[in-house]
Amino acid sequence: MRLFAQLHWYFRREWRRYLGAVTLLIVIAILQLAPPKLVGIIVDGVTLEHFTLSKLLLWIGVMAVIAVVVYLLRYVWRVLLFGASYRLAVELRADFYRQLSRQSPAFYLRHRTGDLMARATNDVDRVVFAAGEGVLTLVDSLVMGCAVLVVMCTQISWQLTLLALLPMPVMALVIKRYGDQLHQRFKLAQAAFSSLNDRTQESLTSIRMIKAFGLEDRQSALFAEDARDTGEKNMRVATVDARFDPTIYVAIATANMLAIGGGAWMVSQGMLTLGQLTSFAMYLGLMIWPMLALAWMFNIVERGSAAYSRIRDLLAEKPVVEDGMQVLPEGPGTLVCQINSFTWPGSQHPQLHQVDFTLAPGKILGLCGPTGGGKSTLLSLVQRHFDTDDGDISFHGMPLRQLQLNSWHQRLAVVNQTPFLFSDTVANNIALGKPGASQAEIEAVAKLASVHDDILRLPQGYETEVGERGVMLSGGQKQRISIARALLLNAEILILDDALSAVDGRTEQQILHNLRQWGAGHTLIISAHRLSALTEASEILVLQQGNVAQRGHHSELANQQGWYRDMYRYQQLEAALDEEDETGEQAHA
Repeated sequence: MRLFAQLHWYFRREWRRYLGAVTLLIVIAILQLAPPKLVGIIVDGVTLEHFTLSKLLLWIGVMAVIAVVVYLLRYVWRVLLFGASYRLAVELRADFYRQLSRQSPAFYLRHRTGDLMARATNDVDRVVFAAGEGVLTLVDSLVMGCAVLVVMCTQISWQLTLLALLPMPVMALVIKRYGDQLHQRFKLAQAAFSSLNDRTQESLTSIRMIKAFGLEDRQSALFAEDARDTGEKNMRVATVDARFDPTIYVAIATANMLAIGGGAWMVSQGMLTLGQLTSFAMYLGLMIWPMLALAWMFNIVERGSAAYSRIRDLLAEKPVVEDGMQVLPEGPGTLVCQINSFTWPGSQHPQLHQVDFTLAPGKILGLCGPTGGGKSTLLSLVQRHFDTDDGDISFHGMPLRQLQLNSWHQRLAVVNQTPFLFSDTVANNIALGKPGASQAEIEAVAKLASVHDDILRLPQGYETEVGERGVMLSGGQKQRISIARALLLNAEILILDDALSAVDGRTEQQILHNLRQWGAGHTLIISAHRLSALTEASEILVLQQGNVAQRGHHSELANQQGWYRDMYRYQQLEAALDEEDETGEQAHA
């Protein structure tokens, strides 16, 4: 029953719909009390032989009219009640998605995709079912049960009613105990379902790797183990669930036995007529539904409560990065970074230490260094996925932590190391950030990203479906489409996080040449392992173990002893050897 307290905010807001549905349920319950009474009157009238045919048909007609009215009223209250519960589903999922979109990467380190999907689908369905069917069964069973009890006590015999209800308190205590067990077991079952969902999602997204390494049997065994665990936990839920109906039927059977036995004695003593006993038996039959409904209500409400607690736990998580209040002014600004120290959540050692730079509008900042040097961490701070521990990053002279996140993100266009494409057309993927872009605009940025010719060679050109995560495209094509998507935004700051790693050197130089032309009024931050991508940078930072080991222009660093010169010479030698190999192959051909 705790779910009704948890959702009181929604019931209070949608009180008109719920009040209308409850009112109609009460009217229906009252109308349903009439047929048993009419049957008793008909039985006594027939047995005493004082009913004419016309009078008999009249009473039967009244019962038919009541049945039609009940049918129509049931239709109306279902529209009211379930319409309200479906609105709850929309609102919960919207809140859930809004919460996910506000979270930083740290949130997704704690929560897996399959678990989040399970909460957004299966758990929400359970809550909505309880908010609809749960309210229905609670009101219907209470109203119907209480109305039947009042009629049985006042119109027939309160002594016989009391005798028939002796098993009910015992049944109520047993069902309450079952409800508590069900709540705990269903929560564990939902957690197991989340784990199974995780395994399914990971297996489907990594199916190529699984097949490449021949891990089909191993993954099947792991999946089977998760499925077995989920099945066992759901079986424990079903074990409790299966106890509800037998308990109720035993209680009802006992009540019927007491009622028929006691009623027969009362008829023999002249305390009741046969018609009254018939009506009483029919009223007692009407008590079957309230009893079953109460048990069913405990079942679905406890499931809904367990599911809602999982949803509420996630919705209650506050974002690591809190939104600021200030809005950026119009026009280009200078990005100033002064990071004294930054440590990833849960880590003991700082990932960045004494990193600072000033990036004026229209300039290019290059980031390089060995793997794990801190390049991606620095870019995450610039995008404000995290806030700095010690130090600050400012734009237009305003610290990023004081800015509205949307205001700051609108100034950025980012292409990550691992580009993500949606299962849609090439054109729609490029126009993701600007859905109203014209075909000419889409093609213009595709040409800047040197992917236009590749797209035209696809089966349907720009209307080609790329498949899930762009499965039908090469890594280089996905990177270049992602660059085109970022260019279409025409944002003030473009960030390329090793976004040219999957393209060949010639294509890379063509893209960089195009970006220099496009970026005359834009600021670029380029992180790259291939140093040829940084030759035109206004300043280059060499990050090693979280520190700025070297800084300067390409010509300075290429002649300065250190990591940059060594890596640049190595890459030049590697490029020369590749050219010799290509020349030799062409001559041999």
